[in-house]
Amino acid sequence: MKVSVFSVLAASLAAAAAVGAAARNSATLPNVVVITIDTLRADHLGCYGYKQIQTPAIDALAADGVRFERAYTPVPITLPSHTVIFTGTYPTASGIHDFSANRLGAESITLAALLKEKGFTTGAVVASAVLDSRFGLSRGFDFYYDHFDFNRLEESNLDEMERPANVVADVALDWLAQNTDKRFFFWMHLYDPHYPYNPPAPYSEQYRTHPYDGEIAFADAQVGRVLEFLKSKGLYDKTLIVLSGDHGEGLGEHGEKTHGFFIYNSTLHVPMMVKLPGAPHARTTSTPVSTADILPSVLAELSLPIPAQVQGVSFQAELEGKASERASPRGLYGETFLPRLHFNWSELRGIQLDRYKFIEAPKPELYDLDKDPHELQNLYAEKKAVASELRSKLSALIHSYTPGTELAEKMPLDPALMERLKALGYAGFSGGGDASAQAATLPDPKDRIQVYELISDGMADGQHGRYDESITKLTEALKTEPNSVAVNYLLGLDYYRTHDYSKSVEHLKQVMQLSPDYALAAFHLGLALGRLGQVDDAIAAFQRALQLDPSNFTAAYDLGQMYLQKNMSQQALAAFRQSVTTNPDYLQGHLAFGELLLYQGQVDDALSELRTAVQLAPENPQAHAALAKALEAKGLSEEAQRELGKAQAATPR
Repeated sequence: MKVSVFSVLAASLAAAAAVGAAARNSATLPNVVVITIDTLRADHLGCYGYKQIQTPAIDALAADGVRFERAYTPVPITLPSHTVIFTGTYPTASGIHDFSANRLGAESITLAALLKEKGFTTGAVVASAVLDSRFGLSRGFDFYYDHFDFNRLEESNLDEMERPANVVADVALDWLAQNTDKRFFFWMHLYDPHYPYNPPAPYSEQYRTHPYDGEIAFADAQVGRVLEFLKSKGLYDKTLIVLSGDHGEGLGEHGEKTHGFFIYNSTLHVPMMVKLPGAPHARTTSTPVSTADILPSVLAELSLPIPAQVQGVSFQAELEGKASERASPRGLYGETFLPRLHFNWSELRGIQLDRYKFIEAPKPELYDLDKDPHELQNLYAEKKAVASELRSKLSALIHSYTPGTELAEKMPLDPALMERLKALGYAGFSGGGDASAQAATLPDPKDRIQVYELISDGMADGQHGRYDESITKLTEALKTEPNSVAVNYLLGLDYYRTHDYSKSVEHLKQVMQLSPDYALAAFHLGLALGRLGQVDDAIAAFQRALQLDPSNFTAAYDLGQMYLQKNMSQQALAAFRQSVTTNPDYLQGHLAFGELLLYQGQVDDALSELRTAVQLAPENPQAHAALAKALEAKGLSEEAQRELGKAQAATPR
């Protein structure tokens, strides 16, 4: 089909006009900065009345803006809580109830993508691997600084799964300095208040008896650096700034040390403040809001349309100091699926409306927040009429927030990613069991909190090399939960690392019986069987792992090694080829593939693989030595000698 030069020219002019219009539109809009601080309780900030901490930067920002006394996240877990903020939708719509197995779907809108369409330059720096770009929140960002290394499984690599606030601020300031002449949207995420609490000096000494506060004070100082930069460049008054916690922290309330397991306000109540462009608008509001309301409120303040997909409600009236234009008070929705997804215990869902809060659970809960703000006295038995009304409203909320299809996409969970998430205290495993089981028939999380904390402590011990302590705690947990996928899986890993491969196989086989589609369990079972010399069974386990998750390049490599033990060279070649096709940067795969090709006389193909291996790891002596053999076989003796010299130079002495 011929295309007219005039039609091409017209299309080019139209595209240029659209770009120009976006640039002109953005030129009339303020900059937007969103700062999220992980695991931040509102009642641990100076501006919320807390006397045991100094948070001058956040307090000053609150004094220049609108501070929300009653802001709540719908979900107390980092990835889903940030998904709520940046999509304006609830987990029931986004499908992001937790961090495992899902990523943000292609049909989901994000604040970054919406502002990018309006000509904004967009950037983000995140401090935790839980917000890695593979989960989808990077959509719409021109610059998204995650850069976490998932490929090394050594426990010495744990610190690389999160970065301290000063490093985040350094990268943020560098990006801002390069974009001061543009209309920008920037997101800075600080992770420091997250457990374990290890603030740097001088906060470690100043807050020695309450290190959680020390982490918050350290984060506050880094917020101050960014705000001072904006002021020094004359941008502070031209910028819409939102600061919010993503969720709170249990700190032992209700027996919960951290967050994610319950939906009490110790973990749902968050600090939130908004500084509008121009002169200070110092104000506080007691209007209940959700973090889902941030996106529509930012769009409303910029006079931009709010997409129909958005479920949050703009609080622009509160920002402008006008009487709220909201309809009759809506209930605030809350949920956690962590008990269900990882332990096959009941999920929790709740609604907060006016003075009351109702939590749907096998043992339902009702609290009068005016009289009982810490949710200690369950009124369900004596106020069943109130509970019944709130249960109906909760059901209606869930129905209205749940579209016909979830927007999340399934994603493979490679072993390195799951190992890293465990390093941050996240349970990277499936709960198994019957997904269709009614919540009321499952254990109530209230009856499992002690077991949960025992499992969490055991997981932390194992992740930090304290395997004996981990095994002791997990074995104790197994007395209560003998059919727990989580406990058996973690024990399988612990026994593998202590070289007790028989017990490792015992527990991992139990996992596969309880949860036959658990790909990571099949992978680790293959490793343990291989160590025992049960090659045929190991091959079957690795095949099962790859059937369930074809992206597991490590399983493909290990399958190839098992085939070599059976002298099944063609099958080994296919497995090694799969490993490097899946992950072109996988050094061990290229080495094994290249060496096997050389053994079979396929010298040219071997050279290609081994040159790739050397490029990937210039300091690796094995790669240079293997390449030297291939070069010698090709008759390139001089180059082979150079590679041997490099191998010798790289060999530790």
